[in-house]
Amino acid sequence: MGENEEFTDYLEDSKAAYVLSNVAEVVERILTFVPTKSLMRVARVCRLWRNCARRVLRTQQQLTWVSACGPSASGAHVLCSILAEEVEKVFLLPKTVLTLVDLESFNGRLDSRQNKAKKDRHSQDTVEQLNQLFPKSCDIMGITTPGIVLTPSGSGLPREYQEGEAGFAIMFPSIDGVNIKPFHFCKKSICTAALKEAGLVDNPELRVVLLFVYEAFKPGGLHLLSQILEPLAKSKALIAGGLVESVFSPPRHCCSQGAFGVVGLALSGPKVQGASVLLDQEISNPKAAEATIRRLKAAKIPERNTLGFMFACVGRGQNYYQNQANVEADAFHKVFPNTPLFGLFGNGEIGCDRIVKDDYTLCDTDTDSLQHEYTTVMTLIHLG
Repeated sequence: MGENEEFTDYLEDSKAAYVLSNVAEVVERILTFVPTKSLMRVARVCRLWRNCARRVLRTQQQLTWVSACGPSASGAHVLCSILAEEVEKVFLLPKTVLTLVDLESFNGRLDSRQNKAKKDRHSQDTVEQLNQLFPKSCDIMGITTPGIVLTPSGSGLPREYQEGEAGFAIMFPSIDGVNIKPFHFCKKSICTAALKEAGLVDNPELRVVLLFVYEAFKPGGLHLLSQILEPLAKSKALIAGGLVESVFSPPRHCCSQGAFGVVGLALSGPKVQGASVLLDQEISNPKAAEATIRRLKAAKIPERNTLGFMFACVGRGQNYYQNQANVEADAFHKVFPNTPLFGLFGNGEIGCDRIVKDDYTLCDTDTDSLQHEYTTVMTLIHLG
């Protein structure tokens, strides 16, 4: 006899059987306390529970993330190990997942202090392990980058990791009034029709675009980026991102290994709001960093379901601030103590001062103003 059959027999023999078999309001209330993976299992008990579980899933629209740092005891990257445990506890059905991990640890490069090479973690087995943690219908975007910015799972102070093993996975559920569409372009697939299909052009509801460029310094890489940024600069959307090392998910079948390209997320819909500020090269002390980040307050973006993103140059961080660690992440937390912060240290930054709120946009439409070096783009994104 299966587990569900035994539980059904128990219900029939108990005094609570009538309520739990017939009163949807009670069942639905109970199921709100059940993590999503368990909820999917108990939905098989009977038709009433299945319908209640579906209604509960539709109400789970709170963003969730898992982050991890430090050396892993297993052969996999520390984020994969933590995710395997934490994904069992989440209260949402992921539709889109954005994953960033540090390049060195994920690729399993040899540390100069070690005598034995690490296992190559950037293998198909590791990627498949990550993909299997989420529903098949879920869009997963996996990126490696020189450094990571993350907020510990649940709560805590955001941290900048320019060295060491670190990573995060942000899980986006279906949210009313929000449409998140992943995209990927290489020199073979870039064209006006493809940009339109991705929702990047001729889309009046486009609000935010997160861009990640890989292998950008190969011949033609920056030209590809300009082809995408030119129409976006003239739009009313917020554009933010950076130049990263590589993309490991989804698989890229249209271009050869080592080819350049762009991946990202197009966020559309009336419930999407965003704002960003640029910390330029002249911002080199904590007080100036905090003052610049505080300008984001002018956007008056709600705290609930809001994420902060920090896209910084590898040349900034601790060395840039006279050996003071975590300066920009600390400044963000001081201004927005209840907003989690995520991001990367990369080889170039994309963004500018821009506010996208309701039908109002304040922005610079110059394409060149979106590409930077030795800067940090600090961004707020609100969903729902």
